[in-house]
Amino acid sequence: MGLLEDIRADLTEAMKAKDKLTVSTLRLVVAAVQEAEVAGASSTTLDDEQVQKVIAAQAKRRVEAAEAFEQGDRAEKAADERAELAVLKRYLPEQMDESALVEIVERVLAEGGHSTMADMGQVMKAVNEQVAGRAEGRIVADLVKSRLS
Repeated sequence: MGLLEDIRADLTEAMKAKDKLTVSTLRLVVAAVQEAEVAGASSTTLDDEQVQKVIAAQAKRRVEAAEAFEQGDRAEKAADERAELAVLKRYLPEQMDESALVEIVERVLAEGGHSTMADMGQVMKAVNEQVAGRAEGRIVADLVKSRLS
């Protein structure tokens, strides 16, 4: 059973349980996946990795919206966004802790001999290949910048 099928099954369960938050969030995920399938030229169905990328994009939007609502003194709306984010996180890989991430960055820097900000792109590419969605890009970039400067 693929990830999208799991989401649809969880959506059905949430409907039966009358869990409005989960229902609305999962409906948005299913719609985003369908939109990505229609927009994709090569294949009509997305594999689990592609579905996770769609979910990660949705999660990132929730984080950004929550931050914007907090800056606008709308704590209630920010809390709603964070609640939706919690639902989305169930379908994403577990995030790496900072020490493991630091270890990967240090290893990539040592193996590649990278030491200047000019190497940032190469380092980010190598780290992101190893991290594979288990860490937020912004956190990885900040960590790499701090090590290179």
